This record gives sequence, structure tokens and C-alpha cells, in this order.
Amino acid sequence: METTERLAALLRERGADGIEHPGGTLGGHLERVQQRLAGLGLPLHVQLAGRAHAVYGTQGFDVRLLADDERPLLAGIVGPDAEELVHRYGACDRGATWAELATARRVHDRHTGAVEDLDGDRLRAFADLSLVNEIDVAEHAPGFLGQHGPYFRQLTEDWAPVLSPAVLAEARRAFA
Repeated sequence: METTERLAALLRERGADGIEHPGGTLGGHLERVQQRLAGLGLPLHVQLAGRAHAVYGTQGFDVRLLADDERPLLAGIVGPDAEELVHRYGACDRGATWAELATARRVHDRHTGAVEDLDGDRLRAFADLSLVNEIDVAEHAPGFLGQHGPYFRQLTEDWAPVLSPAVLAEARRAFA
């Protein structure tokens, strides 16, 4: 069984297809994020992280499919780089991180308060995944753009130096 199929099976087993999320279910959202990342030409580990990005819960969607002690399970399926990105994404304190991400190049952990400095590739992967997730939510949550559009238009421009060119173009289109 290929990696994506193994990951999809794990997500189904943990109930992702039965959890409501804008656009239908969490399982559907996770699949759409992975597909968009693939369509934008992002590396495989970022695509796989997109499919799993919410398994540890997030600041905006605190439903957990995996506990922290199950990190080796996910890493065994998607690899250590993808699992690390998923964990970082889920643990991110958005209020402390997002406004200064492109300049400070660090992520604050909402659980521990720890701060992690990111290099170019890890920073780009984190920013790309974060924004592609929000694009999918914007496309499926009624009223999202009316309420949050200006914020995400500004965030897109603030993050422009660290986003992949394809994600930058897609975010500008989606949040226009």
C-alpha cells in the first residue's frame, strides 16, 4: 500500500470522515489540502503533511486524531520530515507566530511556550502549508472572506518573501 493510501486509512480509522469541517468533513478537507499542495508542485513531504496537518489538533481546530505519544506511528507512515511539519503546525501559537513569521523566522509552541527557529526550507514548508489550509477554509466556509479576507490578504503580502511562488500566486487569487 502506498504512503497516501496508508495515511488515508489511518485518518479514516481515527474518524476524520465523521468530523464536521467547512466543506463537509475533516477527512475531505485534509484530502483537498494535500491535493492543492500537490497541484502547486510542493515537495512530497509537504503534500503528506497537508493530508495530516490537523491530526494533533490545531489552535483553530482542536480535535485530536493522534496523541503526542503516537508521533512515531505517523512518522512511520509519512516520514520524519512530514511528521515534524505536522507537529509544528498543530502546536503553533498563531497569535505569537504569524504576524512576524517572515521576519522573525520562528514558531512559538502553544503547548510548551518553546520557540523554534526555522531555516529557509522548513520556514517555506510551514508558511506554504499554513496558507494553503486557510485557502481551503476560505473556499468552503461561508462568510470567511467577508470576515477574514483583509487579514489574509495582508498576511499573504507579509509572508510573500518566504512563500513558494505557486502558493503566493494561489493565495493572492483566493484572498482577492
